[in-house]
Amino acid sequence: QVQLVESGGGLVQPGGSLRLSCAASGSIFSSYSVGWFRQAPGKEREFVAGITSWTGARTYYTDSVKDRFTISRDNAKNTVYLQMNSLKPEDTAVYYCAVSAVDGTRNVNFFGSWGQGTQVTVSS
Repeated sequence: QVQLVESGGGLVQPGGSLRLSCAASGSIFSSYSVGWFRQAPGKEREFVAGITSWTGARTYYTDSVKDRFTISRDNAKNTVYLQMNSLKPEDTAVYYCAVSAVDGTRNVNFFGSWGQGTQVTVSS
């Protein structure tokens, strides 16, 4: 069983940057695809970015964050990162990471071992 802990959220002005971390326990973390999701108040949890298992050769994003967010993984540190640049107020949400045995999926139902989330607030 993989356990995940997110960190790195905070308050940032529009146009600013944050880097979120998703730290995992368990030696088989590298065998999982990892996704970042977010949930704003009153809205459903939505897919943000994903990275495939092992070397993380493929990354994929929702359209609204393409060219602004970058997902990466460091298997030696059992950690996946989400670098967020050019942040906008609409990026405000609680951000979660989760793992999946299905490479390339964006479907929340195929993800598990959810972390507790980290709050990102973009406001002037």
